[in-house]
Amino acid sequence: MHCSSPKMVCETKIVAEDHESISGSKKDTIIVSSSQMWPSLSGSPSSSPASRSGVEEDFKKNSVYIREFHPSEQEVARRIFYEGIMERIPNTAFRGLKHQPLTQLVYGILIVICFVVTKSLLLTCCLPIFLMGMRYYFSRKVILSYLEYALHTDMSDIEQYYMKPPGSCFWVAVLDGNVVGIVAARGNEEDNTMELRRMSVDANFRGKGIAKALGRKVLEFAMLNNYSSIVLGTTAVKMAAHKLYESLGFKHAGVIEHYTLPGMTHSILERMFFQLRYHRYCLQLREE
Repeated sequence: MHCSSPKMVCETKIVAEDHESISGSKKDTIIVSSSQMWPSLSGSPSSSPASRSGVEEDFKKNSVYIREFHPSEQEVARRIFYEGIMERIPNTAFRGLKHQPLTQLVYGILIVICFVVTKSLLLTCCLPIFLMGMRYYFSRKVILSYLEYALHTDMSDIEQYYMKPPGSCFWVAVLDGNVVGIVAARGNEEDNTMELRRMSVDANFRGKGIAKALGRKVLEFAMLNNYSSIVLGTTAVKMAAHKLYESLGFKHAGVIEHYTLPGMTHSILERMFFQLRYHRYCLQLREE
């Protein structure tokens, strides 16, 4: 797998410029704002503890900050994940079609055959609507099956799956006291890689740099724990997700056509109306 060079990590500024501000603890909380990765929360040496506490509380109230997941946030984390995946239904059904030229050709042939056989302009015009409806139906069916699988595996007990194993963690993004984003990291000791997983931001709070802050937290965690690289996979159709990974320093490492999700039946109709492209990304942190 081709990954990015260590030089590129520095060029993209995926970690703080002030390296002394990074704690040695592998799961320390990092305060993040939209303009600075690690802002100073303390006042001058003469500032009282009360005033410093007030400054910190005001900062947290008006800025996004990343901290470790707490078990009491299980349901809100599952909700953000669920809503993020549900957005994939129309995206996969409709936007995904532009990346499937063979499927477009098949649909076009069907429309031509329909007109030749029926000689009905009405039926011919209705056929594309029927095809899009079938794409939506199978997209919803498969993605709901995948959600059922995910919500009963790692997302069923985030504390057990991500917080307890060494080399893994789960973080939440907090804005105005509310959890608005999530991300997870899962370490693989066999090849010394870390996988970035489950990144999602509440749709009402996007465009504030929250996803990038979550991604940077995973990168920092991987570097502190001496992982050689970070990998991720995504079936996202929107280009914004891919641009986000590239802005963090990830390099596209390949794509799997006709990717299979848990719950797929591989029936003829399912193959005709539902296809996924699985993109792999990698960021090399250091040479092994």
